[in-house]
Amino acid sequence: KFCFWKELSTSIMAALETVPKDLRHMRACLLCSLVKTIDQFEYDGCDNCDSYLQMKGNREMVYDCTSSSFDGIIAMMSPEDSWVSKWQRISNFKPGIYAVSVTGRLPPGIVRELKSRGVIYKSRDTAIKS
Repeated sequence: KFCFWKELSTSIMAALETVPKDLRHMRACLLCSLVKTIDQFEYDGCDNCDSYLQMKGNREMVYDCTSSSFDGIIAMMSPEDSWVSKWQRISNFKPGIYAVSVTGRLPPGIVRELKSRGVIYKSRDTAIKS
């Protein structure tokens, strides 16, 4: 019983670390739509995509791989149980705050690198079909 609560508490604390610390300077990842502040992306990288995008410690990559222009937000705590996370194609991602639509595209060089690693890039911009 205690182990369950400890694990639950740890996962809640980890999810809270992802929540934007400030309502200014928020950006959304162009690959997964996770929303954080620019400083959080630079300090921690993207919780879902950093093994591919390597934003941690690289502000230039943060600017290339995120957008300050996004619409709507979803607070997702249980991705595997949420119909909204399935609808948004984020059910395999970490708990956090996600944009409904993200304006912009990853640079072509990054898209090529993703493709070479077997990652299919689909734009998170719902205004355009990709």
